[in-house]
Amino acid sequence: MTVSLSLDAPAPSALPLRRQRHLAGRAMLLLAGVVAFCALLPVGFIVWIAIETGWQAAFALIWRPRVGELLVNTLLLELCTLPPAILLAVALAWLTERSDLPAAKIFSWLAVAPLAVPAFVQSYAWVSLLPSFHGLPAAALVSVLAYLPFLYLPVAAQMRRLDPALEHVAASLGQSPSRVFLRVVLPQLRLAICGGSLLVGLHLLAEYGLFAMIRFDTFTTAIIDQFQSSYNGPAANMLAGVLVLSCCGLIGLEWLLRGTARYARIGSGAPRPVARLRLGFCRLPALALPLGLAALGLGVPALTLSRWLLAAGEGVWRQAALIDAVFQTLSYAAAGAVATAVIALPMAWLSVRAPSRTARFLEGCHSYLGALPGVVVALALVTVTVRVVLPLYQTAVTVVLAYVLMFLPRALVGLRAGIAQVPAELERAALALGRNPVQVLLAVTLPLAAPGVAAAMALVAMGVATELTATLLLAPNGTRTLATEFWALTSELDYAKAAPYAALMIVLSLPMTALLHAQARRSLGS
Repeated sequence: MTVSLSLDAPAPSALPLRRQRHLAGRAMLLLAGVVAFCALLPVGFIVWIAIETGWQAAFALIWRPRVGELLVNTLLLELCTLPPAILLAVALAWLTERSDLPAAKIFSWLAVAPLAVPAFVQSYAWVSLLPSFHGLPAAALVSVLAYLPFLYLPVAAQMRRLDPALEHVAASLGQSPSRVFLRVVLPQLRLAICGGSLLVGLHLLAEYGLFAMIRFDTFTTAIIDQFQSSYNGPAANMLAGVLVLSCCGLIGLEWLLRGTARYARIGSGAPRPVARLRLGFCRLPALALPLGLAALGLGVPALTLSRWLLAAGEGVWRQAALIDAVFQTLSYAAAGAVATAVIALPMAWLSVRAPSRTARFLEGCHSYLGALPGVVVALALVTVTVRVVLPLYQTAVTVVLAYVLMFLPRALVGLRAGIAQVPAELERAALALGRNPVQVLLAVTLPLAAPGVAAAMALVAMGVATELTATLLLAPNGTRTLATEFWALTSELDYAKAAPYAALMIVLSLPMTALLHAQARRSLGS
């Protein structure tokens, strides 16, 4: 029996099925467009305030000696932090990934573990240990210890992916090991170094607690001081504008340094495994680097917290505010994680199932928030709620909305990866069996993408649990999170009572840090 199918006439169920997919795509595009419009709010409010203030007055607020001092401080901080962080990250990655360093996997974990210690807890540990620890050198040292994992992770990942064939060829041509590293290996690490440096640089621009405790003035500390002392909206907002321009400048610089060179391996077959270099008599001296970084980045916080907890005794754990802070922190973390995942879902679905120029533009609107300091997001919401929707000012809704905007890129990355693992054929089969697009999303896509969804929510929850800047500016009176209570107590120099809050923040962050490290190792086949 012969069955002929006309190419011009689709099967009876094809048109309804195609129409359902088209309608689903249009609905997701509309939802993603609404989210993208809201995501542009922080930048839009700066332009709005500048226009409302008047260009002459805005120029006068920007062109001040104080702004020049903050620019110099910012430049010095970046210059004193990034070069040593790059050198340490590359050296540590080489030792753990390319040499026969003893216990290399343990030191690899220890290199990532400082991610579980919030930056302002690092500064608390150092200041309480050394009360005179202030200024640019202190800020640079603590910044390197707090943000080194952002450089180590991509550099170590890239180093493990390198095909050693090029290095073998260079060595066969008479190049010494040091010249092989400088001429062959290091150029291939450019993307990882530039990407990690961008992350560190943006964190330096956005960080508040670390530099406020060490008494080093940056744009973020100046903005919050201006806002809290006199609620000078135009002055704080113009500083925020300069901060956003600094972030854009840093992104542009990274784009220029990254270049357009290609680093992909062309050819058949798989790269050979890398033979680890024998350190020989340098093996024990080489341990000084990972041990020293672990002692400074993890040992100092552990020593300080242990000292304060022992000095305060068991009673410090029975503070009435501690239980309330844990409950509110977990509540905000859960609400922020769920809300961010739900709001990021349309864009994640579009980027995987219906990519287009419009989708890429909307995705950019979602993703740029990752480069925006939290203080700018908070100021935008303060301005909008005060002038447009006053009932929402200093409410939990506004706080959760700030978390959504700040951590939207984190959720988008995890959701996108999870949806990409779901075969589109299963969704089409469910549609053909009579399920509508919403039922397919809830019954097929999300259950199969559950690991990616869970990872995305966990990343957001970890960020919310240790977030300080936006919570200080937006939280309702009486709000007690671990971060805000810790900050209030350290501001009063009550370091003993602040210690349990710091310890609990670290405990909440450790599982996600371990998961991040495990996923990085798993993706590399280790």
